[in-house]
Amino acid sequence: MNKYYLMAPGPVSVNPHVMLTMAEPIIHHRSPQFSAILTEVREHLKFLYQTQNDVLIFASSGTGGMEACVANIMNPGDKAICIVGGKFGERWAELCDTYGAEHVDIEVQWGEAVDPARVKEALDAHPDAKAVFVQAHETSTGVKHPLKELGELVKQRENTVLVVDAISAMGVYDIKTDEWGLDLVVTGAQKSLSLPPGLAMVSVSNKAWRMAEEIKGPRYYFNFLKERKAIGKQTTAYTPAVSLIIGLGEVLKGFREIGLEKLFAHHRLLSGATRAAVQAMGLEVFARTPSEAITVIKAPEGVNGQDVVAILRDEFGIQIAGGQAHLKGKIFRISHIGHLSQWDMIIAIAAIERALNRLGFKVDYGQGVAAAQEFFAANQG
Repeated sequence: MNKYYLMAPGPVSVNPHVMLTMAEPIIHHRSPQFSAILTEVREHLKFLYQTQNDVLIFASSGTGGMEACVANIMNPGDKAICIVGGKFGERWAELCDTYGAEHVDIEVQWGEAVDPARVKEALDAHPDAKAVFVQAHETSTGVKHPLKELGELVKQRENTVLVVDAISAMGVYDIKTDEWGLDLVVTGAQKSLSLPPGLAMVSVSNKAWRMAEEIKGPRYYFNFLKERKAIGKQTTAYTPAVSLIIGLGEVLKGFREIGLEKLFAHHRLLSGATRAAVQAMGLEVFARTPSEAITVIKAPEGVNGQDVVAILRDEFGIQIAGGQAHLKGKIFRISHIGHLSQWDMIIAIAAIERALNRLGFKVDYGQGVAAAQEFFAANQG
């Protein structure tokens, strides 16, 4: 019998304490008790986001938060710049299409980060662009984009906002929302916040609020203005995901107790050890500027990455992720987010050694594990 390990980049493993907290008897969403919890959660979110802006909470997946951003700042015919270097960059462009917005796409090779100079060129060529849409990191490729540099470019432009998908990045590494000039930042429950799916959160800057007040297109549920009004009443515009918000409160209290730097150091430790193991096994990391949230590994010559995923899942009880679109079969992905420890990484690396040998790629047993162990021993403080 196998023990099940969830090591995909969402949904992720959840701390049993948080699960038990969410299993307690549900309370009414319009009660004073829930209003107090909601107010505390909103303050904790500002701490996580490093912002003084309001952070809105929606009952949806992270994609709902992305859609909310487009719906609240883009009128039909408005122009945006979309950085497209993976499946989730493509989603920004698809959402712009849905709401009738024009978009200029900066196509970035999958596995590469965007060059800020290309974004500046696009902004200079299209001064009427209302928004630049980007991922903090592209989960499909493991690439981290240069948010600070992009923020410097966009905050100089009074009528342009920077919109960031940080769904699997917020809480993993340092993202200074206010200091860097990030106008709209989305995150989701089922990634780095270590919860089941069902919550999306969006921080909104003053510049973005001005745009939201001028929108003429249709909005109903994903309406920033309604949610801002509800914040003043210590409630939500519509029925919230009560149990998930209670669980979010537990997660965020834990984050505040350990502090952001220790939280970021944890993900640096897990990702650094995994990459050391990848190198020791004779494999390559796919991303040129890798994120601490996920390690994306090139499948070696003659090995289908989907077969690695299948062996780990079906025979070893370990769920990792494969490639998407044209990368299917060419990569496999190990998450470092959720309720995971260094020992979970050791288990996954040992399983990959077994799977690769099964598939004909010779790896000495313990080769990757030893490299990871050495990294942990040298870097765990």
